[in-house]
Amino acid sequence: MKELMDLVKELSFVRVAGSAEEKKAAELIVREIDGIAEEAKKELHGEYMTFTIPDAKVKKCSVWAAGREISCMPFLRSGNIDRECELVYLDGASEIDFAGVGNLEGKAVLLNKLVKEDVYKRLVEHNASAFLTLQGKYYFSEKEASLYPKRLREHFSRNGVIPGFMITAADALWLIQEEVGKVRLTLEQENVEPESRNISVVIEGTDLKEESIVLTAHYDSVPVGTGAWDNATGAVALLAILKHFAVNPPRRTLRFLWCGSEELGLLGSKAYVEQQKELLDGIKFCFNFDMCGTALGANSIMVTGEKELQTFVEQYCKITGYSADVEAGVHSSDSAPFCDHDIPAVGLSRGTSTAEIHTIHDLLPTLSEKAMRKNVAFAVRMIGDVANAAVLPVKKGMSEEMKKELDEYFHREKEKESK
Repeated sequence: MKELMDLVKELSFVRVAGSAEEKKAAELIVREIDGIAEEAKKELHGEYMTFTIPDAKVKKCSVWAAGREISCMPFLRSGNIDRECELVYLDGASEIDFAGVGNLEGKAVLLNKLVKEDVYKRLVEHNASAFLTLQGKYYFSEKEASLYPKRLREHFSRNGVIPGFMITAADALWLIQEEVGKVRLTLEQENVEPESRNISVVIEGTDLKEESIVLTAHYDSVPVGTGAWDNATGAVALLAILKHFAVNPPRRTLRFLWCGSEELGLLGSKAYVEQQKELLDGIKFCFNFDMCGTALGANSIMVTGEKELQTFVEQYCKITGYSADVEAGVHSSDSAPFCDHDIPAVGLSRGTSTAEIHTIHDLLPTLSEKAMRKNVAFAVRMIGDVANAAVLPVKKGMSEEMKKELDEYFHREKEKESK
């Protein structure tokens, strides 16, 4: 196996879910798995597990205002439009803001952001013809704003479909300061369902093989930057962990899973728990790796489970001398679908203020071989101790508070309120 950073470098190219580049990245990972198996003289095979994903092919996307074309990107699967609309800006997009504008038919609403389902639901209820969101800072160039197409998530579209656009903060500021009254919007797209894939490898346990631990990391990226930190580092860390346990099989079975299409909403890990339902009872623990190896920064561990899991992780860090910020919550990564099936999870990451994910700045210079090796060494030790434990340190299940967080994370709280 190559040096860790050499592999990160090799994986550092745009590899969007469902694309030929994502497939190329998967093939690279399988090649490394085969090399590890050969070196260890073990029968290990990288198995592809395919699934389809909701996507769209965009034929036209443009925003014109005051005779000027504005840089934009579409919300995928948000429908089509070709018309001139009156532009309306809503400060906080609160219930009060919407109450003051009435019917929004024929109007395009400019929002500071679109995060809450309630805001989108109000757009639908007020018959908005389109919406625009802004991205970046006013002093960012078009490139620095890192515009890229994003899919309209299901918790929005279940309320109805409204054509959506993203524009830079600089252009949004110009629209408001110049009091531009109308925008010409064109969006023509076709819904498609391309294929994505997970990669699975199993190391069978020695004497407690009916119990298993799943180890996850996603290998896809967003369309900007090279996804070096998010998450070529996690995918490579998982390869290094596989290399160790290939020659040191633990008592419990280890299920290694490189997930595709995480950036579209954890679609790979969701597909796995759906396709492998019969395995879920036997999976007792999850370790997830999403971003590590930064030269400057701090380690962080997100724990999802009962209170005892946080206590266990905090004490384990003290025993091993591993400095990390330990926090309880739902990790917005591939461990979450497993937690949703009562499987406790530990999410291992390393953050930094020297770069930002999902931007053009997610590049190699922030990363370090030394930091990667420290993160991997700790993970190997912790996984080994859990996988070889006489009794697992924590039981399956989620606290009531964590169950509520999972409901909120997976946007089920509205459904429960309506019952």
